[in-house]
Amino acid sequence: MKVLANDGISRSGEEALIEAGFEVIKTTVAQSQLMSYINTHNIDVLLVRSATKVREDIIDGCPSLKIIGRGGVGMDNIAVNHARKKGLHVINTPEASAQSVAELVFAHLFGGVRFLHDANRTMPLEGDTRFKELKKNYALGTELRGKTLGIIGFGSIGKEVAKIALGIGMKVIASKSAAHTGTAVVTLPFYNKQSIDISIEITSTEALLKQADFITIHVPAQEEYLIDQHQFEIMKNGVGIINAARGGVVNEVALIKALESGKVAFAGIDTFEEEPTPAIQVLMNGKISLTPHIGAATKEAQDRIGTELASQIIKLTSQN
Repeated sequence: MKVLANDGISRSGEEALIEAGFEVIKTTVAQSQLMSYINTHNIDVLLVRSATKVREDIIDGCPSLKIIGRGGVGMDNIAVNHARKKGLHVINTPEASAQSVAELVFAHLFGGVRFLHDANRTMPLEGDTRFKELKKNYALGTELRGKTLGIIGFGSIGKEVAKIALGIGMKVIASKSAAHTGTAVVTLPFYNKQSIDISIEITSTEALLKQADFITIHVPAQEEYLIDQHQFEIMKNGVGIINAARGGVVNEVALIKALESGKVAFAGIDTFEEEPTPAIQVLMNGKISLTPHIGAATKEAQDRIGTELASQIIKLTSQN
């Protein structure tokens, strides 16, 4: 069987597939040429990340396809329901990148509360002439310990974020859906194989927005903004907000206004409304910490993603 890893696959995942008898093709095929390539080469399995879109036309026009795999959590770039109606298996790796995304969230948080995103822009240009002034400008940072972190979306990534927050002494609250309240238990592991269970309050998103000192979002792609002008209005003054979920979850125009007014102290953005050409107003704002959609882009996560995809593919094909 032939596997086209159009957006790449880790060496460990590739080796596992080859050992199981698959032919792995890592050619990156342009979206416009994808259907033709799949049909010409009789591809059985198509693996993608975020770049490649697997819409209904690909599914309908490529009869050789049996499995579509997404390396990551969300599958908004795949017509999942249509594929499954056609009898295709659609798989993803929801757990594999959770730790990496969670750590990036805290890279943005730690940087935001100490102005590192702005200091790293300014120091190379003005550090030798305005050192004392810059020291004064960046001298009013805050600590994360003791503050409240609100996590919107409490799946695998949200829970990994919670573990880090609890580990540094933050209070954690979370929201799952409008109707879901109560508590959830998170197991916090330590290096010496000990662990403790901690209960997390699950509340409404509106209540979370009002209570949290910092907010991080971990939900699938949305048809409408999850965070818009009204949501910014009910947040605490000086809140910090991180979006490492999907572009379009946060209204970036409303975010810029909230940053300019001081309602939001800083933002960390890994996913943008207009990828791969984010709005210049977002890119140039000194209160935003920016990364180019790299939440899952660590060696460890990519290795886990590849091996998990390979394992699922091998299991599925062995059943047929």
